Amino acid sequence: MAIHLWDYAPDALEVAMSELLVATADNADTLIDQNVKEVLHGLREHLNMDVIFVSEIRDGRRMFKYVNHKPDRALIETGGGSSLEESFCQCVLDGRLPRLVHDAAAYAAQAQLPPTPFRIGAHLSTPIVLSDGQVYGTLCCFSTQPDPSLQEQDLQKLECIAKYTAKRIDVRRNLEREAESGQWKLQPLEDGRPTLPKPRART
Repeated sequence: MAIHLWDYAPDALEVAMSELLVATADNADTLIDQNVKEVLHGLREHLNMDVIFVSEIRDGRRMFKYVNHKPDRALIETGGGSSLEESFCQCVLDGRLPRLVHDAAAYAAQAQLPPTPFRIGAHLSTPIVLSDGQVYGTLCCFSTQPDPSLQEQDLQKLECIAKYTAKRIDVRRNLEREAESGQWKLQPLEDGRPTLPKPRART
């Protein structure tokens, strides 16, 4: 993605993301596809953050589905995770921590922030909400140092990309459901009562 796109206003950025989604919708082969990875990398560099990641929330845990970081800032990795209750993500979701934070240290006491193995300075976070209203997880980025230059527009760009990511996840999940339904076929009625569908024999 061209770097100059990040200079667009959030509404113009959303149009660009929507066009990219339409152009590549049939080529999504993973939940976090290559287009999403490139967008996240570009946004991290634009915001000058150390780390940006997509997390999935499941069974009380926050799992890192994709992580992009500066070469010398491998603070978390794709495939890792932790208890949701012990994460900044939960603090944002329940309103204890704002979505845009210039320096997390300023909220440490009042927000009862969980301890981290490294310093958290600037932090931006927003939920990833799927089309059915389910909160899939969060899109977050952070730096180990504070950043007073962050603005509301920066958060709006993150929120725009969270919507784009949610749409990509929706596309992939729909493809998975279609593939799964193709493994089933309806059985004829027996004694006027429908029988449960049986899966096709695997070859």
